[in-house]
Amino acid sequence: MPWIQLKIDTDNALAEPISDALTELEALAVTLEDRADQPIFEPKPGTTPLWQEVCVVGLYDADTSIEPIVSALEQQFGTLKWSTNPLEDRDWVRAWMDDFEPIRFGKRLWIVPSWHDAPDNSGVNLQLDPGLAFGTGTHPTTALCLEWLDAHAPTGLDVIDYGCGSGILGVAALKLGASQCIGVDTDPQALEASMSNAEKNGVAEQLALYLPEQGDVAAADLVLANILANPLISLAEKLAKLTKPGGHIVLSGILADQAQQVSQAYAPYFDMQPPVQQEDWIRLEGKRK
Repeated sequence: MPWIQLKIDTDNALAEPISDALTELEALAVTLEDRADQPIFEPKPGTTPLWQEVCVVGLYDADTSIEPIVSALEQQFGTLKWSTNPLEDRDWVRAWMDDFEPIRFGKRLWIVPSWHDAPDNSGVNLQLDPGLAFGTGTHPTTALCLEWLDAHAPTGLDVIDYGCGSGILGVAALKLGASQCIGVDTDPQALEASMSNAEKNGVAEQLALYLPEQGDVAAADLVLANILANPLISLAEKLAKLTKPGGHIVLSGILADQAQQVSQAYAPYFDMQPPVQQEDWIRLEGKRK
């Protein structure tokens, strides 16, 4: 066995400090795992998702003495709950890549990793590689929006992707025929990721990107906002102003028990449709009054 994992159970307050300490203790790689099966949102670029209960995993050569490493950690963090796990010899990069296959959303929209051929050349193929900094459509909140776009192709429409993250929704809208898209996000790294993905998919010239404070954004025919329930509620009036009369808004990032509250916040501005659910998550749609 050429490698061994040192696994440390902790809470989210210590997860990143322990991760940093493992790096300083010459771990070959450090990863974080959810140990309580707690759903979270796709992380924004440049951020690390932390669950309430976290397992920090450090990877070492199999002949590494683990006890001195644990001793050094416990001097800094106190008594830790830890275990080790030997790993078989395999090509871990290839194994990781093999876990990601092209995914279809609706009838013709595909997310295709760069190392795969498009499974349907007649479909709409969006090239996007998985990674911590990029939403790739695998989370139900994003999948719900992509399925809506596939069923309601925004041909010739102006689109706003508010809280664009990786740009996946805006780029998908452009690939599905939108005339232009404006992406807005509070994180400059998100804007960089969005432009990078737009360039990979040949739609960069149709995408403009802004921080929220960077001037006025013109109203659009379609507004997409896959954020969180509370921010969506607080943004209701603003997003309504960004939607043209008769235009549509699509909201996601909403848990099932939050759907009514979010829908009520938008009801003064939109004719809201019944929620659509996937797993524990909800998509809302409305038409601007």
